[in-house]
Amino acid sequence: MELRQLRYFLVVAEELHFGRAAERLHLTQPPLTVAIRRLESELGVQLFDRTTRRVTLTPAGEAFKRRVQDAVTELDDAASDVASVAAGLSGRIRVGFVSSASYTTIPEAIRSFREQRPRVELVLSPLTSGEQIEQLLDGDLDVGLVRDPGEVPGLGMDLVSAEDLVAVLPEAHPLASSSEVRPEDLEGEPMILFPYRLMPGFVARVLRLFDGLKSSPQVVQQAIHQETVLGLVAAGLGISILPESVRRFQMPGLVTRPIAGSPQTALYAARGASDSPAVDEFVNCLRQLEQ
Repeated sequence: MELRQLRYFLVVAEELHFGRAAERLHLTQPPLTVAIRRLESELGVQLFDRTTRRVTLTPAGEAFKRRVQDAVTELDDAASDVASVAAGLSGRIRVGFVSSASYTTIPEAIRSFREQRPRVELVLSPLTSGEQIEQLLDGDLDVGLVRDPGEVPGLGMDLVSAEDLVAVLPEAHPLASSSEVRPEDLEGEPMILFPYRLMPGFVARVLRLFDGLKSSPQVVQQAIHQETVLGLVAAGLGISILPESVRRFQMPGLVTRPIAGSPQTALYAARGASDSPAVDEFVNCLRQLEQ
């Protein structure tokens, strides 16, 4: 039994006339008649009562028509859905992002993307850069927003934005009144930082600020989330260095100050070897934010 036979059957069942059905199908009548007879033979039942004056469905034909209509509709819907997903007009994208991207980058990208692809579902996961890279390589994420990742074999990297690093200080800290902080001003200071294995590129970027100095700040506490780092600084446990966008997160008890030389950190959209047009469009929305 072929899908073509089922479509022929449905047209004949609607027209109840082989001549008109053949015209709709752009066929001559004899091959259509042969196709219906072959279908009846395969099923072992008679689907139509035929006389010289009219064609009617048998009870078996009526029952078969109902089932075939449902099946063909399901197949047509499935074909349409597959084509829509392949074109990037529907489906799902799994997106990871570091906490600093949650202030503006992610909300703005989502708004822009939903205007372009309203039927594509975005599954969002707040994750560290290290966690995202691992999940991207395992195929568990489609796109990741990571900080200072460096080159990762197997992943493509698109620059999304770059911003200055700032010193984050308790408001009672002696440097809180300074207009600018130099790396040497922070030598020996207790520092709160992310675990290296979870944010390797960013941590390395921060520690490079102290290359050539006699000593670096002493990491006294590690925290996974940026908000936790801010809370620990506000509590007076140490200082930190974070992306400038942290200023959008208002928290009493701390201040942020520029760092001499305006060192920067970069946010990248990381992706695997996906050829999804929807993923392409989401990355494009991210890149356009800084244009």
